[in-house]
Amino acid sequence: MIEPISIDLASLNIPSLAPMLVAIVGALIILCIDLFSKKLDKSLYVMLTILFLMIDLGLVVGYTGGTRGFFDMMYVDGISILSQIIILVASALFILLALSQKRFHEYRYPEYFALFMFMIAGFQFMVSSDSLILIFVGLETSSMALYTLIAMHNRARSTEAAIKYFTMGALAAAFFAFGSMIFYALTGSVELSIISEVLVASNFDNYPIILIGVVFMIGALGFKLSLVPFHIWAPDVYDGSSSALAGFMSIVPKIAGFIVALRFFEIFIAVENAWVQAILYIIVVITMTIPNMIALVQTDVKRMLAYSSISHAGFAMGAILIGTTQATSALFLYWILFLFTNLGSFAMLWVHRSKKDVLNDSDHPFEKFSGLVKSSPIAAAIMGMFMLSLAGVPPFSLFWGKMYLIGSAVNAGYLILALIMAVNSAIAVYYYLKLIVYMFLKDPVDDDRMVVMGNVNTTLKTVIGISVMITVASIIFIDPLLEMINYYVQISGY
Repeated sequence: MIEPISIDLASLNIPSLAPMLVAIVGALIILCIDLFSKKLDKSLYVMLTILFLMIDLGLVVGYTGGTRGFFDMMYVDGISILSQIIILVASALFILLALSQKRFHEYRYPEYFALFMFMIAGFQFMVSSDSLILIFVGLETSSMALYTLIAMHNRARSTEAAIKYFTMGALAAAFFAFGSMIFYALTGSVELSIISEVLVASNFDNYPIILIGVVFMIGALGFKLSLVPFHIWAPDVYDGSSSALAGFMSIVPKIAGFIVALRFFEIFIAVENAWVQAILYIIVVITMTIPNMIALVQTDVKRMLAYSSISHAGFAMGAILIGTTQATSALFLYWILFLFTNLGSFAMLWVHRSKKDVLNDSDHPFEKFSGLVKSSPIAAAIMGMFMLSLAGVPPFSLFWGKMYLIGSAVNAGYLILALIMAVNSAIAVYYYLKLIVYMFLKDPVDDDRMVVMGNVNTTLKTVIGISVMITVASIIFIDPLLEMINYYVQISGY
């Protein structure tokens, strides 16, 4: 006779699932409200989305349960909590951009906001588990929602961008599945902690097969993080998306990818595995350098920022390669500061958005910003400040992130890597200054299609104001921010 299986609810640690359940239930509520009433103002759905994100954030910050939960598939440590805070705060700020002066096609549909919430739940699952199965579920949930959000922009380039992203995403999913299969075959587990123990105990037997598994995982994570050579989708997808969604994609999906990469590569970095370190070193260097070179010749500001974001991802990936506690803290500091600078940059593109293509099938050519200081001096000053911050010019926020990251490389003995980081920062100054030259030193273009500040309202001004304040006054809160980051990183044992 088969004995019934008894499950102790206390051991399931249901509160570890609560934040994701809030996001999922919030999405379902938005869909149900739309079923009963089609006449509600779409601003309601923005407010509901932010409300559910704030409830989600409260549950994350107030979480006091155990590290493990839900059949040991959930892994809610300090790193998970910190990354979820970044995901939720960034998502709330970016969804506010939906309340723009002009209402674009996708924001007319409640389904947009429901998909947005499903996507956030997927990201939260990715950072709150060390089970390759649950990470894969989170990865696919978020990716499928994001493909649809891109296509909902309802332009020819948006459909093309969604198809490219879907095709590359399907390939990345296959890579992740094959990599997971290899590590399960070698260790008998899909939990990264157990995989690590088994591989270390066996002194990395079957090393060629392990390396094949690592290559598959690099392909999967490289796509999510737009690391070279897996970055080819990024500029076209950013270009085909709205500026608001492009800015979101440059921040939130990548922090989820960084956490998965951090947990996976820690297995090899902790034991100083030479081959894996060498592969990562090469990827980090070329991801910082090649997109920087391509950005130099871009004629569209959004595509320039797309290549810039790829290069910044290479910088942050360097922290995972270094593998020290200081480097892990530097990763979070860098990405938090990058969040607000990039939020401001893409929000400035969003306020200049028009419903028609501007020039040569491009929304934001450099010529559009020519002489901006004459027509809107405050907008020119703000955009210039964001460009200087992205370039790492002191005293703006990203300078401190770059310095702390380069300092962690020096302290860990990665002197050549630190030098390459510094050189790439110097190269990046050129293409950021190019936009400043257009805004301050060139004459305005006499073209009625060049809409300036046509999509701005109080909500967008508030979001940009928050970004400006944090970008300019970052020196005030760097130390408290680092203390908070160090607290969460150290309780995670990284």
